[in-house]
This record gives sequence, structure tokens and C-alpha cells, in this order.
Amino acid sequence: MTTRTVIYIGGSWTAPASAGTIEVENPATEQVFGAVPAGTVDDVDAAVDAARSALDTWATAQPAARAAALARLAAAVERRAGEFAAMIATEVGCPVRVATKVQTAVPVQVLRSCIELAAHHPLSETIGNSLVVKEPVGVVGAITPWNYPLQQVVAKLGPALAAGCTVVLKPSELTPLTAYVLFDAIGEAGLPPGVVNLVPGTGPEVGAALAAHAGVDMVSFTGSTAVGRSIGSVVAGRVARVALELGGKSANVVLDDADVTAAVKVGVANALLNSGQTCTAWTRMLVHRSRYDEAVTVAAKAAAKYVLGDPFDENTRLGPLVSALQRERVRGHVERAAADGARLVTGGLDAPVPDVGYFVAPTIFADVDPGSPLAQEEIFGPVLAIIPFEDDDDAVRIANDSDYGLAGAVWSADEARALDVARRMRTGAVDINGGRFNPLAPFGGYKLSGFGRELGPYGMEEFLQTKAIQR
Repeated sequence: MTTRTVIYIGGSWTAPASAGTIEVENPATEQVFGAVPAGTVDDVDAAVDAARSALDTWATAQPAARAAALARLAAAVERRAGEFAAMIATEVGCPVRVATKVQTAVPVQVLRSCIELAAHHPLSETIGNSLVVKEPVGVVGAITPWNYPLQQVVAKLGPALAAGCTVVLKPSELTPLTAYVLFDAIGEAGLPPGVVNLVPGTGPEVGAALAAHAGVDMVSFTGSTAVGRSIGSVVAGRVARVALELGGKSANVVLDDADVTAAVKVGVANALLNSGQTCTAWTRMLVHRSRYDEAVTVAAKAAAKYVLGDPFDENTRLGPLVSALQRERVRGHVERAAADGARLVTGGLDAPVPDVGYFVAPTIFADVDPGSPLAQEEIFGPVLAIIPFEDDDDAVRIANDSDYGLAGAVWSADEARALDVARRMRTGAVDINGGRFNPLAPFGGYKLSGFGRELGPYGMEEFLQTKAIQR
């Protein structure tokens, strides 16, 4: 058992206010393997008090000092890469090689980008007779999800610290132990007491207390649109700042002149990454009708190579879903898609999966109605919908026919044509021909995918207030 009995407040591991605990389950074995304290409103109060006490000193520290602290933190996280990967593989069920290359390596990359931001991001400018300065927004309540339990924390923590804010973190109750490994690194890095605080717990208890707390100047939330609505309403009701990174139903547009094999293979990999439990997953593959049958064949062959199994087996490419509840939710979507008339290409509820663990086979449906629930609702599982289109305008229409707008992709031999389609897609990010991840580019969504941006200078701006001083 990996059991933690303390929380992190004011620079120290300390006893929580109550004796309640939250058990942590391994989704590959269906066994409880750890526990953490169940935080309370009293714990949130103590953490916010510590963050407020540390705010003035951290906010007025020299940019170079904040950059040096972030450099120490990035190094401490990198030294624990193996520990992070193992914990994420255990808590999330993510295959360990993916947990190493994506879930751990990318957060280190993001933290390192924040070092430069802390040191050199412009915090003042002169406009006419005004000196315009940017100051930390204050105490930030960060509420993070379970699917990327290190990256989603770092995407908030790094820019907030670079901006001079202090933070109280509530990680997901499904994956809290990854946050404990991070706070071990924070302690080693020697961040000043109170600058970062950890209160594990449930959303209705700790998350709600953070959202409603008068001492929290900003709430940054990543999670479902339904919960985001609630948090946004509470925070806006007390006229505080809120940033929401919510769900997605992203379109992968394969034009008629694209390299279909490359586009489809990368598209399947993207849709199945982390067992489909990725908000940016390209879960709608839109293919020009002239290349449609070819694309469906390539997708089926690509999905067949995804071996399900133990996340610690190097041959495993697809782990379990995070919980029994999530598995049943995904299975319900698959069952409904079949009843709605979508053509099952591979996978489905009858496909073989391991006897133990919350597994769903990689599942691909073709001939999907763009207005059906399979094409409209976020499934958060290894399920891909393939949809034909007639021309570029039709592709853009289908791509934009969604309540969400978080990510997307376009594939074409003509980059100018691809760029034209990308610019017309109502979504926060678009990759052209497999464009690689950029930790300095803004990340965030349109429509029900939320508002606000993370990462890079735009992410840091979320944590800054603007003041004009006339002279």
C-alpha cells in the first residue's frame, strides 16, 4: 500500500483536520493500492491562509529568483521521472512507456519553458503618458483532473508561479498520489513556505470550498463541462477570475490530396492515446469521400496493433480506463452507437479484453451520422467515429458542428489549403500534417471547451492583472 497521511501546507507536511481518507484504486488490477487524506473545508482555509501569507513576498520577488526556483523544481521533477511514470501507470492505467514519454517528459518540458517566462516575460510598458504594469492576480485555486495528473497540474502551477502567484492545489481524488510525488519534488526544490499547498479531497468538499473561498483570487479548473459550469458560476458570482479548460470533440480532417496512410495512422494513435482519455483527442475522423474506404481500411489495421494489457508490460499499447464507472459509461456509448446505425469496423463490446481491469477494446465506427451522439458527445474512451465529407466547405461545416472547440487537425499535400481549412475551424488549436507539440503555444478552447489559455506567454497572462499608472 502507498498510503499518505498528511497534506502540504505552509511548506511542511502536516496532519489534516480530519481522519477521513480516500482510497486509490489500480484500474488494471481493480485493487486498492493506496490512500490519501480526505481534505475538508478547514484544510482549505488553512491552505488559503498559508498562500495569502506567502503572496506578498513571492509576488515582489525578483523575476530571476522565481526563475531559479522553477529551475530547481524542474530538475527535481526530472530526477523523479521514473517514479512519476510508475505512479501514473498505476493510478491511471496508462502504459508505462506512454507515461514516460508523454505523461512525464512533457511536464518537464513545460516547467522548463516557465523558467524563461519567469525571468523575461515583459511586465511593464509605456503607452503615452501611462506606465502599464502587470501584477500577479493573487492566490490561485487549481483544480485538476485525473487523466494527465502531472501535466495538468504543471500547466497551471508553472505559469502561476512564474507570474508571482501562490497556489492551492486540489488534485483529482482518482489520482492524488501523483501530486504527492510532485510535492516531494517541491519540498526538495526549496520553494518558499506557503507558495504551493496541497489539499486532496473530493470535488463537492474541497473543490467547492476553493471555488467559493473569498481568499482565492482566481480558480483555474480542468475537467468536465458540467462541473466547469458549476465552478464558473460560483467563482463569477463572487466576481473573481476563473479559467476553464473543459471537454472536447475534436475533428481530424483528411482532405482528398492527403497522405491517407499517415493521416489515419497518426489519427488513430491520437484518438487512442491514454485509452482515449484525452480532452484533445481527435475522436471524429472526417475523410473526403473519394478516400473514405481506404481510410477505414487503414484505421482498422492500425487499431488491430493496439495490444491491451498490463500497463507495465512494454508490449502494451492500450491500458484500462480509469475506473469501473468510466468503463460502463464508455460501453454505454458504444452500445448506443450500434443501435443508432453506425457501422462497427473493429472492436465493440464483444471484442476480447483482459478478464481483470477496466478495459474497453479499441473501437472504430464508420458511416457515423454527424449529428448523432457518437459524433457530438465526449466519450473519453478508445472510440473513434469516421465520417465522410464532400468538399472542403463540407468538412469545415461538419468540424464546426459541435458544442466543443478544443483541438483538431488537417491533412493535405497543399499546406496553404490546409491552413485555410485550419483557420476556418472554430477550435483553440489545429495541427497541420501532424504538427508537433509546442509548450509555448497557447492551449485552450472555444465554446463549451471553456475559456482562458494555458502554456507559454498566453498562459502566464492568465495569472496577471493589468494596472495603468498615469504620469
